[in-house]
Amino acid sequence: QVQLVESGGGLVQAGGSLRLSCAVSVRTFNTYTMGWFRQAPDKEREFVAAFSRSAIMKDYADSVKGRFTISRNNGKNTVYLQMNSLKPEDTAVYYCAATRNALQSIVVVTPNAYDYWGQGTQVTVSS
Repeated sequence: QVQLVESGGGLVQAGGSLRLSCAVSVRTFNTYTMGWFRQAPDKEREFVAAFSRSAIMKDYADSVKGRFTISRNNGKNTVYLQMNSLKPEDTAVYYCAATRNALQSIVVVTPNAYDYWGQGTQVTVSS
């Protein structure tokens, strides 16, 4: 069973930074495509950032480009989301997700394509 556990959320002032972590309990972490999504109250879950399975390709939502950075440490089975210059509109529950059902070079941006999800971590940005 694949388990994902997010951490690192919290309350921060606008302009501040947070780093989210997602620990993944699998033996073959480097065979998974990984992504971050978020969901604000009364809104649908939306794509934030993702790696291709090869980790060579990355993609970001337009709203976070230049501010957020996704990275992974295969030795620690962990994916990170560094969030800088945070804005109140970044307030949401952030989820990491994983799937093995993607081609090596494809970045998966649709939530329905992911098979495994963490429980989420709350990020609140005050103005």
